[in-house]
Amino acid sequence: MKIVFLTPGTGSYHCGACMRDNALAQELHRAGEDVTLAPLYLPHTLDEAALPGAGAVPVFFGGINVFLQQKIPLFRHTPAALDRLLDSTGLLRWAARHSHMTSARTHGEMTREMFHVDSSRLTKELEKLLGWLEHTGRPDVICLSTSLLAGFARQLRARLGAPVVTFFQGEDTFLDGLPEPYRSDCWRSMGERLADSNLLLAPSRFYAGYMSERLGLPPGRVQVLWNGIQLDGYAPAEPPAGPAVIGYLARLSREKGLEQFVEAFLHLAGPLGDRTTKVRIGGAATAGDEPLLRRLRARLEAAGVAERVEWAPNLTREAKVALLRGLTLFSVPVTYPEAFGLYVVEAMACGVPLVQPRAAAFPELVEETGAGVCVPPGDPAALARTWRDLLADPARRAELGRQGREAATDRFPARAMAAGFRQIVATLPRSL
Repeated sequence: MKIVFLTPGTGSYHCGACMRDNALAQELHRAGEDVTLAPLYLPHTLDEAALPGAGAVPVFFGGINVFLQQKIPLFRHTPAALDRLLDSTGLLRWAARHSHMTSARTHGEMTREMFHVDSSRLTKELEKLLGWLEHTGRPDVICLSTSLLAGFARQLRARLGAPVVTFFQGEDTFLDGLPEPYRSDCWRSMGERLADSNLLLAPSRFYAGYMSERLGLPPGRVQVLWNGIQLDGYAPAEPPAGPAVIGYLARLSREKGLEQFVEAFLHLAGPLGDRTTKVRIGGAATAGDEPLLRRLRARLEAAGVAERVEWAPNLTREAKVALLRGLTLFSVPVTYPEAFGLYVVEAMACGVPLVQPRAAAFPELVEETGAGVCVPPGDPAALARTWRDLLADPARRAELGRQGREAATDRFPARAMAAGFRQIVATLPRSL
């Protein structure tokens, strides 16, 4: 079976959706499928080996080209040689590091156009993509990594005669961050254009229900396929020698709960009287995250606990695994409706107990695995108290960690995700 994934890249920092798609594509390739992972907007930034042949796949809808074509009519008619230059990987990575090309608030118009790409100012880019797919061999299945690409489905089906699978991956936060009228327009357009997809997949029961309700989709329209990870290198370690260590590993942003994590640590080290526990904070950071990081570092310094905090932005895969294996507890107190959270499975794979908000997909994952406990969302003091109680109970921590490791190896390896995907898409028609 020939499968093509269309996956937006970030160009400069690790992205959970890119890594999930790459892990799924790798496992499908190992199972004998003919798989291509095509980047959109910006190159992919992965912490694992890329799919074989990925370097030969061009970037489609390159961020620079899309921006210029949206703003300046001349660039909708430029020659292919100039387009290839503007889509070069090096230039796109440079642009990603030095701009905010994917900022939700400044690109509402572009987001709306992508839902109507077949009648937009970007038809030249759409034709490039369709022509390349025809030239390289018509796929049996086309996967849209995010429902923000739902506007592609109609033309993909019409030109290539292949069924389209569209994944949900946390789009609500992006759309809710758009200014009006784009926010309402895009939610409405997404609901309309998703009808062109043959199959909709969400990474958790929570998110399937949440997006179905927001979009007015009929019951059963969205199926669930849990995410998975490549387990190579992930393994439990002996409990850290010396002081306990509480870890955070996700985007270093307010939305992911970094501010609440720091507040909880200040409560643990202050009112709760903990004088020894340390924290390690790792994850992707962009220039836009720096003001928050400066403020949090200043708060920790003012409280006299900065020396107990280790910062590790933009980790390699090896460094990420090493960070996780050195933890006593793990928390990412997300403040929005998280669709899944790959970092949770990564911590579980290292046998680290979880302490997560009782919200979004976390109760589902914790209840299914027994890998941790949930606390009231938006309450750093409650988070700190739960940390304190678990730090005083090594037997319970050991049991939570054991259950998490078992669940990671049995239910969340990438091969299980790929097997589930193959089973689901086997029901789709091979041609339309």
